[in-house]
Amino acid sequence: RAIVVESVYDEVLAKVKEKVEKLIIGTPEENAYVGPVSSERSIKKVLEMIEVGKSEGKLITGGKRVEGKNGYFVHPTIFSDIKPDGRLAQEEIFGPVLSFIKAKDFDDAIEIANNTKFGLTGAIYSQNVEKLQKGAEKFFVGNLYLNRKCTGALVGAHPFGGFNMSGTDSKAGSKDYLQLFLQAKMTSKKI
Repeated sequence: RAIVVESVYDEVLAKVKEKVEKLIIGTPEENAYVGPVSSERSIKKVLEMIEVGKSEGKLITGGKRVEGKNGYFVHPTIFSDIKPDGRLAQEEIFGPVLSFIKAKDFDDAIEIANNTKFGLTGAIYSQNVEKLQKGAEKFFVGNLYLNRKCTGALVGAHPFGGFNMSGTDSKAGSKDYLQLFLQAKMTSKKI
């Protein structure tokens, strides 16, 4: 999901569309940026959600399977005008589908972002330091990125894990990961 305040919504949508349409789809040997989804089952789910998106919003680019390639490739897809309570805004897709959701202002954007049963990662982009600080306090996700890309946890150094249906609130990838292999036990004895 891309939740964008209405004052810059059209500008951001146009810039993202331009960048997405330049992405190379294929394998690592082809120096591609967008690889396949994992299975036939996955591509069916992604294509099903694209059809849902066509009824919930406006298709901006993509929206179909890549023809002529062996594998489960889908064109990166963008929808605009998705409602915050729509399926594209509320379900995990696990494919190259981006839903643009318009927010009235920053506070509305945070409210929309938190109104989901998932909470793995999120990112906030702003030149306003107060908004970044407020977002760090109010945006409920396991990993929050401020003014940087929304993925890229450093394995072995950066704890990674989500909230709600996106995890168990535990972290993996750092010393915190070791706790998942331990079982806590408390013993008391009358002396």
